[in-house]
Amino acid sequence: METLGTADTMVFSGFFVAVIIGGLAGWLAGKLVTGGGFGLIGNVILGIGGAILANWLLPVVGINLGSGFFGSVLSAMIGAAIVLIAVRIIKKV
Repeated sequence: METLGTADTMVFSGFFVAVIIGGLAGWLAGKLVTGGGFGLIGNVILGIGGAILANWLLPVVGINLGSGFFGSVLSAMIGAAIVLIAVRIIKKV
């Protein structure tokens, strides 16, 4: 049986942490943005997308919220809120 190397373990744990942070951020964004959200699962999925968006967008506009867990959750929550509002606008059209 083949064991996972250090690089494989780091990729898996990085993905797992990203899902946790994105899920937490989606839940928080659902509470922050008024209008009920898309349910727990929908908000978690939007949170993961928002975390990806925030990871790219915030440094581009010169915003740095820190590199720790709380900075990551805060930036992902901002990205999730942006995605949540954008999906609501598109859904109304």
